[in-house]
Amino acid sequence: MRVAEHSAVQWGMAEWQERITINPAVCHGKACIRGTRVMVSVILDNLAVGVPREEIIGSYPSIRELDIQAALAYAAELAREGTADLPLEHTV
Repeated sequence: MRVAEHSAVQWGMAEWQERITINPAVCHGKACIRGTRVMVSVILDNLAVGVPREEIIGSYPSIRELDIQAALAYAAELAREGTADLPLEHTV
């Protein structure tokens, strides 16, 4: 494994769970960027069709570059494992 790959895997395992959340009361329980209603799937769909990261951030000003990286790491985890554990967040 190259250094860049190793670093990305390490970052993804440690950080994406801090930025991605599932809350049954938000977006029908779909994975979202924490504190927003921006679904991970929306970010991934935009990246998949070639929308630049800067344009995604411009369209969704509540997200940051690290949120986009977290969305990609979450997708990689799902592809690698077929599932990803996220803590269930409850609305107070």
